[in-house]
Amino acid sequence: MARPDRSDERRAEHLPVIARTFAELGYRRTTTAELARRCGVQETTLYRLWNGKKAMFLAAIDHVFTASMSIWQEQATAAAGASPAETVLAYEAEHLGEFGLYRILFAAIGESDDDDIRAAVSSSYRRFHRWIERQIVDHRRRRTDTAAAPIDPAFAAWAAVGVGTMINIARDLDLVADDDRARLLSDVGRMLLD
Repeated sequence: MARPDRSDERRAEHLPVIARTFAELGYRRTTTAELARRCGVQETTLYRLWNGKKAMFLAAIDHVFTASMSIWQEQATAAAGASPAETVLAYEAEHLGEFGLYRILFAAIGESDDDDIRAAVSSSYRRFHRWIERQIVDHRRRRTDTAAAPIDPAFAAWAAVGVGTMINIARDLDLVADDDRARLLSDVGRMLLD
């Protein structure tokens, strides 16, 4: 009798480690030997699960979105009194970038001459944008005042992506203190929401 295929389960088990490794070392400095070492498996095990380093990197790019959505959905569901958008914004003001996974997207931008990587990172940013735009629209529908928002939700969502990106750059380069980064995201995020 054949053993059940546990490939999806094993990929899910190894992907957080793979993502952290790419976030730490970037795409070019990460080797499959290092990925295998950190996963505690042989390289051949990883090659049975993914078709090479690039496939692992593409999975890591997707993991950034999936991991963020897991946290954001949890926060949005727990919103009590505030809109889900306000709850997610408050969470991100305190925690943005703490896991360092954004560095995978930065590394992917550096590899955007590869069509597959370019498509994956573009898709990731578009999915972030769409989710944020939906939260902005939902938040504005819940408002009790009827004043028209000055910024189109689609533009506000891109601005939010840009502010988040800039704050992560500031974190990596130690340009802005932690408290100031939190306040910046909170203040600018409130303006973009409303």
